[in-house]
Amino acid sequence: MGLADGNSCKAEEFVARVEEEFGESVEKIEKLGEGKVIVYVSRESLPKVVSYVFWELGGRLATVVGSDERRLHSHFVVYYPLAMDFIDDGYSGKCWIIVASVIPGDDPRFPSVTKDIPAANWAEREIRDLLGLEPVGHPDPRRLVLPDDWPDGVYPLREEMDYTYSPPSKERPYTFQPSERIVKGTEVIELPIGPIHPASDEPGQFRVYVDGEEVVDFDYRLFHIHRGIEKLGVSRMTYNQVPFLAERICGICGYSHSCCYCQAVEEAFKVDVPERAEYIRSVMLEIERVHSHMLIVGLGLHLAAFDWGFMQLFKARERIMDLAEILTGNRKTYGMNVVGGVRRDFIKDRIGKAMDIVRDVRKRYREIVDIILSNRSVINRFSSIGILESNVARSLGVLGPTARASGLRIDVRKDHPYAAYRNLPLEVKVRDEGDVLSRHLVRLEEVFNSLDMIEHALDRLPGGPILAEKVEPIPHVRSFSSIEAPRGENFHFIVTGMHSMLIRWKVRAPTYNNWSAMPHMCRGYTLADIPLILTSIDPCYSCTERVMVVNVKKRTRRMMRWDELIHKSRKLPIRGCRS
Repeated sequence: MGLADGNSCKAEEFVARVEEEFGESVEKIEKLGEGKVIVYVSRESLPKVVSYVFWELGGRLATVVGSDERRLHSHFVVYYPLAMDFIDDGYSGKCWIIVASVIPGDDPRFPSVTKDIPAANWAEREIRDLLGLEPVGHPDPRRLVLPDDWPDGVYPLREEMDYTYSPPSKERPYTFQPSERIVKGTEVIELPIGPIHPASDEPGQFRVYVDGEEVVDFDYRLFHIHRGIEKLGVSRMTYNQVPFLAERICGICGYSHSCCYCQAVEEAFKVDVPERAEYIRSVMLEIERVHSHMLIVGLGLHLAAFDWGFMQLFKARERIMDLAEILTGNRKTYGMNVVGGVRRDFIKDRIGKAMDIVRDVRKRYREIVDIILSNRSVINRFSSIGILESNVARSLGVLGPTARASGLRIDVRKDHPYAAYRNLPLEVKVRDEGDVLSRHLVRLEEVFNSLDMIEHALDRLPGGPILAEKVEPIPHVRSFSSIEAPRGENFHFIVTGMHSMLIRWKVRAPTYNNWSAMPHMCRGYTLADIPLILTSIDPCYSCTERVMVVNVKKRTRRMMRWDELIHKSRKLPIRGCRS
């Protein structure tokens, strides 16, 4: 499950450069696996070291992990995992450097790095909410994860808090913060949207500030359905029960979460997964990618008033769901993964039928894509809106098709290969325009490549077992894994404990990173563009059906249903065409 030896050597080179640059600030070096090293530094030097690895050495900040490890050494720990994805234009030598610092239990503070690296923004705020570790100097003191009525001083991820405890509520307001772009006294309209999302039924609350039709700024409040999955996983489940919980993190890409978790545990326990199981995992991961991409591109076409494309993509997607059912017995939530491999094999007699479906879908999908791309109205509607520049995408830690559409050549399947991807015909699809059209084009192109990989893997499926013969738990080991889910990189971090339990399980889904790009993508465009821009990042959260419009200058308000705003986006005249 480890990376190539060359990656391990590259990690050692990076560590040597950090030690040379910061000397006595480096307190300890801990090797996790091939190409994965933790560099423990003093608390005071944390921002400088993380910034050095990010900006000077070409790292990509995946997330920030806070961990209550007081049962091990009486301290908390914060980890900044950086994937060394931007070191060159090739794919050799990709590794991970995790910059970490021990935080005393009697002084739970650490210096924030968000001012230097905006990608750390949400993760540091989450650590403050859930663990009570204060990111000193963080530019945004507002809550992120905890409800507005959650009382102060109660931190859910601290070990002493029981997972069944429900504290008494304490009302407090949440303040939306428009940027300095809004000039005081100008006639700017504030639109509180939500809790809402224009393309799915989950809650998120937004404030859109518009001057006429132009979006001046964008702010949001999410986590309305935070489920406490991490706490549940470490409180009452063994390591081999967690995969089934992990698969329920997301209704679209849940299988990638269960794979990601299993890989982290397998590396911690030094388990060799059978080759056949790795091929089965790869097939199911690509099936998940295909149906996810078809869904979100179809919804984008619906919002652009091209319902033929929407319906045809969903018709093709039904065949992919049939494919999943033929191979696993389920259209979704397959329940296949356990630590050490998979629980169920592909039935030999069904593989031929599965390959026929792949070929039929590829042929029909090509026809659908050709018609979509020949539709001038669709192309013009998606073009030149929601532009995200590559330097902004990098600083924010944007992932997946959203990043690749902005020119960032990052893909975990290629940069940090796992499962059977070293043996599959993977192509990384990258575009430079950074607009809504580019994000959908990346997905459309990736579907073709995913279908090729599914057929290739099924045709060359190796024999042998599907589950490791023996899995021996090893306590007090740190490990992590990343997987390229349809929306981008999933990241799971664990600290193993006694009695087949976990001390810490951290989950970071790709939408968590991609949300931070929304203000940048919305400013300067129109209100009618927002549903298309939102959908283009393929967000994972939910909605209700209303919008409040507030004219700040006149102090008047009115309610606008979300379907009115969708209607507005579908009826907007096409740029360059006569209305």
